[in-house]
Amino acid sequence: MASISKSLLTATRIARSSSLKWGPDHPPSSFLYSHSAAAVPELQQPAPPPPPLPLPKPTATSRSQEKQRGWTRFLLFVPGAITFGLGTWQIFRRQDKVKMLEYRQSRLEMEPIDCKHITPSSENLDSLEFRRVICKGVFDESKSVFVGPRSRSISGVTENGYYLITPLMPLPNSPESLQMPILVNRGWVPRSWRDKSLKVLEEGEHPQSTESTDIQQESSSWWSFWSKKPTITEKEHIPQTKLDEVVGVIRGSEKPSIFVPANDPNSCQWFYVDVAEIASNCGLSENTIYIEAVNEKVNPCKPYPIPKDNNALIRSSVMPQDHLNYTFTWYSLSAAVTFMAFKRLQPKKMTR
Repeated sequence: MASISKSLLTATRIARSSSLKWGPDHPPSSFLYSHSAAAVPELQQPAPPPPPLPLPKPTATSRSQEKQRGWTRFLLFVPGAITFGLGTWQIFRRQDKVKMLEYRQSRLEMEPIDCKHITPSSENLDSLEFRRVICKGVFDESKSVFVGPRSRSISGVTENGYYLITPLMPLPNSPESLQMPILVNRGWVPRSWRDKSLKVLEEGEHPQSTESTDIQQESSSWWSFWSKKPTITEKEHIPQTKLDEVVGVIRGSEKPSIFVPANDPNSCQWFYVDVAEIASNCGLSENTIYIEAVNEKVNPCKPYPIPKDNNALIRSSVMPQDHLNYTFTWYSLSAAVTFMAFKRLQPKKMTR
């Protein structure tokens, strides 16, 4: 019995000492092994993804940058819109030009008006533009004006010349003559005509007819002074002045472009037709009627001046076909710049 109690006491001491050695912070090896075996599968599982970061709040600077980018994208389409508008404008311009040419053609097909019934003070003078008129009078060659230079193509060769504008004066005591002087654009003449006219002005000479010169010489002779019979005979044989008949179209002043210089009457340089200025230079009223002669009754013995034909009167500097070409050009440019703007706004592909 004493040995049994001693062995129990020894076992109790060993148990106490082992519990004190390991304690709660140092579990026994069997405990560690069981827990390590259970923790292995937990380490093999994938870790959960981290939570997303919060988006930064937009600031005033970022907002202004976004607005600038929006305006920049909008400006990329402005050239396309402008060119498209210009193309559309050319379509309307073509329609107006077609109506204007038809109006001129219909006016030229009307019966001509006698110029005796038209006065510069008529209220409907502007409404008579492009109406044909018949005028009879006498040309005052000493007051002719050369407007130009104006080119003319003859058999494929371009030659420079001028438009000859001469006052058509009434003939007193003639029932067929016009009542008021008018300005007549007689047509195109070569440069030599203007050079000869300037030379005559510099020399102070004035062209006179052969008949009037002969009459003055004989009337101043001593025989015609003492005898009345030859003088009467001379007067009886004085030929009557022949009226010049002109068929023309009533027109107005030209509208020069910004590249055309101003007229200089002092040096006899006329670059465009200004009816009031030319009439004043010729000593006529500023509201003088201005017509352009047409080639209806042309004398084949006198090749110059060359009057205008009906096609030249109707023709404009920009014809309807030109407006179609301009429309095609503007629309092509609009499509090209718009396509470039779309390509510019497309996101770029990332290259590896």
